[in-house]
Amino acid sequence: MDMILSSLPSLASGAWLTLQLVVLSLALGLVLSVGVALARLSANGILRAPAIAFIFLFRSTPLLVQIFLIFYGASQFAAVRESFLWPVLREPYWCAIIALTLNNAAYTGEILRGGIQSVPFGQIEAARALGMHRLLLFRRIVLPQAFRQILPAYGNEMIQMVQATSLASTITLVELTGAARTIASRSFQPLEIFVIAGLFYLAMNFVIAQAVRWGEKRLAHAG
Repeated sequence: MDMILSSLPSLASGAWLTLQLVVLSLALGLVLSVGVALARLSANGILRAPAIAFIFLFRSTPLLVQIFLIFYGASQFAAVRESFLWPVLREPYWCAIIALTLNNAAYTGEILRGGIQSVPFGQIEAARALGMHRLLLFRRIVLPQAFRQILPAYGNEMIQMVQATSLASTITLVELTGAARTIASRSFQPLEIFVIAGLFYLAMNFVIAQAVRWGEKRLAHAG
């Protein structure tokens, strides 16, 4: 019991780092996914082709490989080491953020594309007939309805992102899984330590699930 209590501060610190990775990656990924989804839906092949390639690349390769390529691969190029990007790319924290963001943007972009395509075309035509310009149409008509459609799937993506942050420990980040592994290797009590770490993950995912459920009810009531 003393060992478990003494390990709680380290696990809590790791959980805080995990939370940072989740929040930043989801926020940046959501912003990027809007551009990916719109490019994917564009009739312009110059815009559509890179979006298709981006989605295929990041959905078809393991996240662990993506993390390794960004963290270890970037340092192999002298041009990168001498560029303004090097202060960011040499840090495990930001490499993990970049990898998680890009991976999330690929998955969320596809989810959002499906949501946009689910918006009835008649509503779009009606808005255009009223003189609503494209940006306002997207912000007032398309995006709110698309988000209402994708919220359950996006909730699952958020939960998976919490789980995916455990891979950041492979590039020396002491997030929740990394902290648990370090403590377990010193205490020789891996079962107890990883059970506590699992409870931290359960708590975070429970909050996300409840927030998504609340959002679904709120959007259903608003609709």
